[in-house]
Parts: sequence; C-alpha cells; structure tokens
Amino acid sequence: MLLLRPGPTRGRGRGRPAGAPRCGLSPPWSPAWICCWALAGCQAAWAGDLPSSAGRPLPPCLEEDYHFEYTECDSSGSRWRVAIPNSAVDCSGLPDPVRGKECTFSCASGEYLEMKNQVCSKCGEGTYSLGSGIKFDEWDELPAGFSNVATFMDTVVGPSDSRPDGCNNSSWVPRGNYIESNRDDCTVSLIYAVHLKKSGYVFFEYQYVDNNIFFEFFIQNDQCQEMDTTADKWVKLTDSGVWGSHSVMLKSGTNILYWRTTGILMGSKAVKPVLVKNITIEGVAYTSECFPCKPGTFSDEPGSFICQVCPRNTYSEKGAKECIRCDVDSQFSEEGSSKCKERPPCTTKDYFQIHTPCDEEGKTQIMYKWIEPKICREDLTDAIRLPPSGEKKDCPPCNPGFYNNGSSSCHPCPPGTFSDGTKECRPCPAGTEPALGFEYKWWNVLPGNMKTSCFNVGNSKCDGMNGWEVAGDHIQSGAGGSDNDYLILNLHIPGFKPPTSMTGAMGSELGRITFVFETLCSADCILYFMVGKKLALCTNNITDFTVKEMVAGSDDYTNLVGAFVCQSTIIPSESKGFRAALSSQSIILADVFLGVTVETTLQNINIKEDMFPVSPSQIPDVHFFYKSSTTTTSCVKGRSTAVKMRCNPAKPGAGTISVPSKCPAGTCDGCTFYFLWESAEACPLCTEHDFHEIEGACKRGFQETLYVWNEPKWCIKGISLPEKKLSTCETVDFWLKVGAGVGAFAAVLLVALTCYFWKKNQKLEYKYSKLVMTTNSKECELPAADSCAIMEGEDNEEEVVYSNKQSLLGKLKSLATKDKEDHFESVQLKSSRSPNI
Repeated sequence: MLLLRPGPTRGRGRGRPAGAPRCGLSPPWSPAWICCWALAGCQAAWAGDLPSSAGRPLPPCLEEDYHFEYTECDSSGSRWRVAIPNSAVDCSGLPDPVRGKECTFSCASGEYLEMKNQVCSKCGEGTYSLGSGIKFDEWDELPAGFSNVATFMDTVVGPSDSRPDGCNNSSWVPRGNYIESNRDDCTVSLIYAVHLKKSGYVFFEYQYVDNNIFFEFFIQNDQCQEMDTTADKWVKLTDSGVWGSHSVMLKSGTNILYWRTTGILMGSKAVKPVLVKNITIEGVAYTSECFPCKPGTFSDEPGSFICQVCPRNTYSEKGAKECIRCDVDSQFSEEGSSKCKERPPCTTKDYFQIHTPCDEEGKTQIMYKWIEPKICREDLTDAIRLPPSGEKKDCPPCNPGFYNNGSSSCHPCPPGTFSDGTKECRPCPAGTEPALGFEYKWWNVLPGNMKTSCFNVGNSKCDGMNGWEVAGDHIQSGAGGSDNDYLILNLHIPGFKPPTSMTGAMGSELGRITFVFETLCSADCILYFMVGKKLALCTNNITDFTVKEMVAGSDDYTNLVGAFVCQSTIIPSESKGFRAALSSQSIILADVFLGVTVETTLQNINIKEDMFPVSPSQIPDVHFFYKSSTTTTSCVKGRSTAVKMRCNPAKPGAGTISVPSKCPAGTCDGCTFYFLWESAEACPLCTEHDFHEIEGACKRGFQETLYVWNEPKWCIKGISLPEKKLSTCETVDFWLKVGAGVGAFAAVLLVALTCYFWKKNQKLEYKYSKLVMTTNSKECELPAADSCAIMEGEDNEEEVVYSNKQSLLGKLKSLATKDKEDHFESVQLKSSRSPNI
C-alpha cells in the first residue's frame, strides 16, 4: 500500500540555499533537470532577479503576499525558515532565509509559534492550541489526511454471494460530532498518517456496544509493519450510550494509525456501528496557528488549550469568545448547542404524576409535576396545561404479608402469621407454616427495602433525581436528565430461608423472582435486570481477544461458572483469521471462601514453608483459603485451594501467579491446590516510616533537605514523598573564620601576658640583687631614721607617699621599651614635718 501525504515541497542539501530545488544526479536532459531549471527560474523571478513578463520590475512583496515555512531537518537537527509566496502572487524582495528553531522545539499548551519572529505567542480568545498536538473534534466532513480503505474478508468455507467489489461503498461516515463505522460485513479501515518529531501518544473516545462487529486499533510504520505487536489491538466493548476512551503511546517518526471494523451479520439483524470522536495526537513538532473553537463551545481567555462547552439554553458559533443566551420564553438548547430550538407545545408526555403517602384518613393525594428540565410551552394554543394537583383518593390496600394497624403505613406480619393485605394478620393453621416472600401489588409508597437513583457516566445532571416513581398499581421509570441516564431501582433481599419441609434437601430451588413489565420508549431504551452475585468468567491462563456478553435469564451458561477458582483445559484454534479459545472439562476448585490470615494453616489446609521461595521482605505473606462444596471419589472431603499473597513492588498491577516447583500442576495430590500470587497490590500503604531525609551541604546560607524512600521499598500508594525543603543555615566557613579570629586573639593575648610577666620578673630580680648588695655593705651601721621625731601631742600633719605602682598605660609603655640599662627604682618615701622646722 502506498500512502501519499500532500504537503508543501521542501528540500535540503549542501552548497545551496534552504528551500532551493534539489535536482539530484539525473542527467541534464532528463525531465527532473528541466523541472529543476524551471523552479530555479521561478524562484529568481520571485526574488526580483528576473524581469516580469511585461518587461517591468515586480512590486515589492508585502507581508500578506507570502508565508513562512521550515525546511526539512538535516542530520544535525537544524533547519531554515524560508518565505514562500502565496498562490497567484507576483512580487519581489522576499525575506532571506534565516536559521530556524531546533527540530524538536514546540510551544506550550495554549500557545502557537509565530513564524515571523519565531517566538511562542498565546492564542487569542475564541481559539485554542495543544502546543505540540493536533485534535480532530469536528466531523462535518472527513478531515484532511484521513482516508478510507474497504476490503472483503473471505471465510474458510469459501467465497459467499457477496463480491469483493461490493465493499466499494463501505466507509466511515462523518456525523457532525463523531464519525461512524460501516454497518455491513466488509472490513473498513480509517487511516491517518502522522510524522512525530518526538515520542507522543494518540487518544480517542469511542462507543462500541455490539459484539457482532470486530473493532481493532493498531499502528504501522512507513514500511507497513506493526509498531508494537505485543499490544492489545482489540478495543473493549462499552455500555450503551457510554463513551469509552483508548490511548496508545507513539514513537518518533512516521506513524500510520488504523481504526478497522469488520461486521459479522447474523440473519437480518443489523449491527450497531462503532462511533469515534475527539481524536488527539500529541508529539508533532509545532503548530503555527491556533484552532477556532467548534460551534457549541467557547474560549473567553487568551492562552486556552481547550474550549469550554456552552451551558444549557445558550449557543455559540465557530470561534466564539462567549455563549449567546437563547430567548428563554420561546427557545431552548442542550449543552454544547450551535443554535437554539423553538420550544414545542406541552403534551401529556411532558409531565408525570406521583402519589403522596397515605394520611391518617387512609387517603392519598395525586400530584402532577413537569419533567425537568422543562422545554415545552404552556401558552401555545394546542398546548396541554398541567392538571391540578391535590385530588384525594382512597389508599390501596397493603401488599400481601403486611397489615395496617390504624396508622398511615403498612407493617409486616409477625412471624407465624399471614395476611393478604386487606385483613388483619392471622396465625397459620396447625401443621402449616407461612410461605415467606415479598409480593408487591400496590405502589403507593416505595417499600423500605427498595431505593431508586439516577446515574450518568459522563455528567452529574441527574444526581439527586428519582430514577423510578410509584404510580398506584405499578412503578414506572422517571424522566432523568439525559438520553443516556441509568434509572436504577434496587431491591435488597436480606436473606433466604427455605421452608422447614425442604431443609436439608439437595438440589432444591432456593428462591425465584417474577415480575411483569412493558417498555414504552420514544427512543432506544434497554431494560437490564441484574442480580448481586456476579457471574465469574473462567479465564485462568486464557488470552481471549473477544468479550462475551450474556443476558441474565439465558439458558446458555456453558462458558460461565460461579466460582472463585476454576480449572479447565484450553484448546486453541484458528477461525476466520481471528483467534479463539475453546475451554473444555471445567472443574470448580473453590466456591466457598474460608478465611484470610497470615498463618499458614486454616481448617486443616496447610501451606508448607518449603513449598515456595522465602520472601526477601519482612512483610508477612497473606493467605487466602478456599474449598469446593462438591466431592469426588478421589477427594472425599472436596477440593481446597490456598493462595499465598506476597508483596513484590517489582510486579505492579495483577502481578504474576506461580505454582510450587515440586508440583508443576499446582497440586501434588489432585485435591489441594497451592498458588503464589506476587503483586505490588499486596504491599502495605506507604507511611512516614517508609522514607528518610537527606540534608545537603549549606551553600550561600541555604540548606536543601531531600526525602527518599527507604531501600528496598516495600510499600505502595499511601502518602507521597514530601516536597524538598529549603531552610537557612550558617556555613562551616563562617565558623572557621570565627574560630581562627578567636584563636589569633588568644595567641596575641598569651604572648602579651608572657612578655608582661617576664618583664616584671626581671625587675623583681634586679630589686632583690640590689637589696642584697645594700644589706651586705651596711651590716655594722645603724639604720637611719626614716622620719623626724614627733613630740607627744603633735600630729603628723602631712604625709607624702610615693608609690612605685605603675598605671596600665605605663605598663604598656614599659613593655614597649626594650632598654635594659635604664633601671629605676621607686621607693616609698615618708616625710614628716613639724611646725618647728
């Protein structure tokens, strides 16, 4: 298959300007050379190098006469921005090529690349941009780049009456907001090719409700080879009216996307087509323009990456900045509407009635209400008015098994009694017992074991609404808020008790439910009846590419079992090019849950320690124990199953299931089965004890604290790692400087004190030597009087004291003086004088 992708011609090469034609190695007389010379002449004429056909110079090019494009990327990942003249424009003086942005460059969401200055600018109001992505959400026609390819699938039996050329008219059909697949038995592919500069993804929404049509999505490269053959290309079924989503990662380079459907016709029943919308592809290089919002949406802020949906009773056109309100008296619109509709006249289908609970007089009131939201008009000539409410009627009798004790409500009969609802409860005759059960014949008030609700997958407009309304002798579905609402009525049965005569009987019927219904729908509607116990599909060791859908009540349950664990023999087969799996000899291994514990033994079921490898973690394994209620000649006590759940963070999701190495079949005796289930989901939730902090170095007064998980990590989910913390700190250099300063000061002080005491010691030594010399020279002499005698009664009026103590300044001066020859002695002199002298 050859795919041609239209686009501007771009060239590259060495020794030539970006955008110039590349002629290759063809001979000069070949058509390729002739085209190259013709293109070169055209470029010269655009640049003003050649005169026009009229012999006069071309006018200079204006900005609206040309646009910019990038050349193809070269091997170094660079490219050039060149000016390309618009069609039917003759001008001269195009801007010179300049070096462009790198090939992997892209703008952020809500921005586009302004090619003139090569900068990212925000999108204006009424537009949006995905940055490095493209989106297809308008399907009025098949967008550029999409194509349809239809083929006919031959069967194994042989060609049928249909000819391959009968599929020429089969294709995907645009339907406005979505595109619809074919409805016949042809194989039709919707194809789109895209070249990504970096890894990205593709995302789309779909509705796939009919299993009689096969729907697959896969990706090929430019060599028509599947990019990832291991991926599941079969798309899952969705519920009716529910939009599902599908996303696949894309690799850089050329990606060819295929949406392929094949119908399997069963008689005259027509298949429901597959619907696809909102295709988003991320990973393109850049977008040079913003996309206008589609009708029914708006964008009121610059730099938007998505358009908002207009609310109810408003509308908008393409590229709208805001929504316009409809005339609320005569018009209405749904959410996301592109225009307003005229309100129709009200009919009997636009309102409903309800009954109030019975009062003390045994009366009920009939109340009429409009269906919300109300879209009809009462003021038109042929419109129906809302009937008056408040009419009282006699309450219907109680349902069988209930009685009225004089109040406004019905009460169940005491044990051992019965009632038809119209009389008092009476005891059962001797030898009989009441037939327990619920029988609802009258619907004046919703029974206590019932509840009703409204649910929608895509919105919450019907939250709080009653899904069903009581209507006297029946109960009916409510109005809801949208066409795809689920109106739910739940009946809770607390338990079942078989009659005493049937106690212990095997194979007896446990219970039965019977109800009468009819469906009166103005559009497509489906009534689902579901029970609380889910039918388990036995899929152990099976890779099934189809999804089987069975309606409750069907007698065909050959491929379904109600068990926790089952064993079956799988026989693979190939049919019509689709893989199918045949299950044979299904055996129930466990349909009764015994319990769960960290111990290895429960009710005589023991898991030996040497059966499985020892867990490397300290987290204990959790054991689930099951048994089967059926017995065989080999297993007189029935089969039992033990599942060991082990925490293994390296195996996310469903993890892996293994069997003991000594018992490759999972059992050694055929009666007890053992499985080791390793999964990250078996690990405990993460707490603050599962991570620790690491403090970084103090840089420029700030210290960064990081939080990392403990290794190995034995937890999942729970709390997340705290964000890194930045705090102030004092660097080690500061304290080193302070310590060095203090040390230097202490050293200087120590030297000064040493010098001081040494100097003082020198003086004391000199004084002592002089004193010794003086004492030796005057041993025989009497000491001289150190003062004049004072007569009795006289006072020593003056006393002059000369101290040899030096001041602090003097001490410092003496320390600075190093002259050892000048030694002076300070002697304390006392003088006394008398008035007689």
